[in-house]
Amino acid sequence: MSHDRRESGFKRRTRVADARATLLDAVTPHERTESVPVEAADGRVVAEPIDAPAPVPGYDRAAMDGYAVRASDTFGAGDRSPAVLAAKSAEADAVAPGEAVRVHTGSAVPGGADAVVMIEQVEAVGDEVEVFDAVATGENVGEAGEDVADGQRLYEPGHVLRPSDLGLLRSVGLDSVPVREPPEVAVIPTGEELVESDPDPGEVIETNGLTVSRLVERWGGEARYRDVVTDDADALREAVEADLDADVVVTTGGSSVGERDLIPEVVDGLGEVLVHGVALKPGHPVCLGAAEGTPVVSLPGYPVACIVNAAQFLRPAMKRAGGTDADAFPTRRATLERKVASEPGVRTFARVTLGSPDEDEESDGALPTATPTRASGSGILSSVALADGWVVVPEPREGLDAGDPVDVELWEVTP
Repeated sequence: MSHDRRESGFKRRTRVADARATLLDAVTPHERTESVPVEAADGRVVAEPIDAPAPVPGYDRAAMDGYAVRASDTFGAGDRSPAVLAAKSAEADAVAPGEAVRVHTGSAVPGGADAVVMIEQVEAVGDEVEVFDAVATGENVGEAGEDVADGQRLYEPGHVLRPSDLGLLRSVGLDSVPVREPPEVAVIPTGEELVESDPDPGEVIETNGLTVSRLVERWGGEARYRDVVTDDADALREAVEADLDADVVVTTGGSSVGERDLIPEVVDGLGEVLVHGVALKPGHPVCLGAAEGTPVVSLPGYPVACIVNAAQFLRPAMKRAGGTDADAFPTRRATLERKVASEPGVRTFARVTLGSPDEDEESDGALPTATPTRASGSGILSSVALADGWVVVPEPREGLDAGDPVDVELWEVTP
């Protein structure tokens, strides 16, 4: 796509789904892998197939407290005619016909035994036990490999490990796991008005780069948070070129069509602008491109627009670079408290706060309330920082009415 920043406005705005698909087509998953301890692998992406090196359990085990027996010795046992068996020491490693060995839940079943009688159905009398309930072969016994079979495929490449997965990996005897290295994302804040602190009139404290860097890390990447680059084409080009070894480059600010919006021109000079202008509110001036094969996501400078676009474009690009796909954000069903306006053909992200119904309403199954923030401008950082999530108004809708049931995307909950 050739780019001319002198155009006034955007002649065409690409739909969000189409823009995201175009960007993802330009992302190649990296191949870097490493081995990490199982306890440190939560949230990491599996790099190669993982098979169980040993069965779980590794032996036949008692599923109940009681006595290990030969099932045939209990046939016909009942309350009035118990089977009488010789009680053997708990340390016994085998059960002969007519014998019973005390076992506990999870302990190994002695050789020769093929069932366990629950302790509630047994009465010890001297050196004998009376069994009041017949058991079938295999009853109350967990067989070796019942949980995980020897050699069983546990995980395929691309699986994102969860805490329960770590427990399973440890249970089969693995101490480490092969995973992809986190994707590296260079975060370059731009704008001659940005300062680190103590702003004079006309200056603004830099926040977008900080916010995006921490989002990258929350989403499972490694962020290179760079110093602010002023609105100079040569300086911007040099900054982007210096980080083209990253998996994704993201810039903040300077992505629109004004005289100081130089990033699209810089990206086009280093490669190609794929999308400039998306049918999204807030934040339609996002620019998506590729420079020397590295995807570049240029986010708008207004803080809310920056965050919305980071969630919609940077997150999936970063996930794809790391060898997986971005899951949908978790949602919470709620009732909209006030009307939300939206332009047809534009996907709108309305920030909302969640409120609980009162006790009577809650007992009747009432939904929480979703109240749009009154400060809705794309430059009002508090409108998103103090919100609980956002409601997405799809392109065909002209808004949502008060009282409509909605799904609130909890965009800061998911890692």
